[in-house]
Amino acid sequence: MMSITLLTQVFLPLSLAIIMLGMGMTLVPADFTRIVKYPKAILIGLTNQLIFLPILGFLLAVVFQLEPILAIGIMILAVSPGGPTSNLITQVCKGNIALSVTLTAITSFITIITIPLILSFALDYFGSGNGTPIEMPVLSTILQITVITVIPISIGMIIRRFRPGFSDRMERPMRIASTVIFILVFIAVVAANFSMIGDSMKRVGLVTLLLNIATMGLGYLTARLFRLKLKNAISITIESGIQNGTLAFVIATTILLNIEMAIPTVAYSIWMFVTGGVLMWQLGKRELETSEPELMDGSAVEVSS
Repeated sequence: MMSITLLTQVFLPLSLAIIMLGMGMTLVPADFTRIVKYPKAILIGLTNQLIFLPILGFLLAVVFQLEPILAIGIMILAVSPGGPTSNLITQVCKGNIALSVTLTAITSFITIITIPLILSFALDYFGSGNGTPIEMPVLSTILQITVITVIPISIGMIIRRFRPGFSDRMERPMRIASTVIFILVFIAVVAANFSMIGDSMKRVGLVTLLLNIATMGLGYLTARLFRLKLKNAISITIESGIQNGTLAFVIATTILLNIEMAIPTVAYSIWMFVTGGVLMWQLGKRELETSEPELMDGSAVEVSS
């Protein structure tokens, strides 16, 4: 028990902080100010991720009558921001990388507020299932998410501002180190709770698959409905479906102290990498529609010869 507590309370949040530091070292202020210049694509992406995704998660939990703990787990996943992995998948799929990075960066900050608020509602609505109330410590949660996400991202951006060459050199090592640390901690936690996780995966696997497909599909449909070009639609599709599973896992195990709530995140992480892999396989080999670079409002800029 002591070793599991050490893993979930110390090493897992630390691995997330390292991941966020690495992400911050790839960001510049323009990644946040683009929303002023190109609002349509960014607002569509934010609406899908911050509003539609939690609604879909809630509806699926209710329709499938999930156990309260698993329903809350679905909501934890649904309120989490997009993950840094989405930027890599977008690049392989030949989507709009600038749009993907911008959405990831902005949602990582906005969800500091939305996560405690939406999860407080979910905890009240679904309950614990055994009569014991589970409370979301709102202020404490905001502080913890700030410490393990916002502060490392900000430090990373400061490093990039004053040491851009160092940031470029460290981008790959930081990504590898953070990924290895998280995988080791994740495997240790899963191994210690394997019997419970294996049983619960069967009960929530279909719901998480439907959530992943529905969010990606809705992201694509809304982007095309508002006449965004394919590159932007690809970015919004991927950002809508690739969640920050690390943060969701930390919220369940570190803040709410319930490993079973992390079950939907485990299942969803498998599905999102399967669907992400399919997208990379299908879209990565396509020919670009045009040689002209695209702005994030869907228009193209002229390239002087």
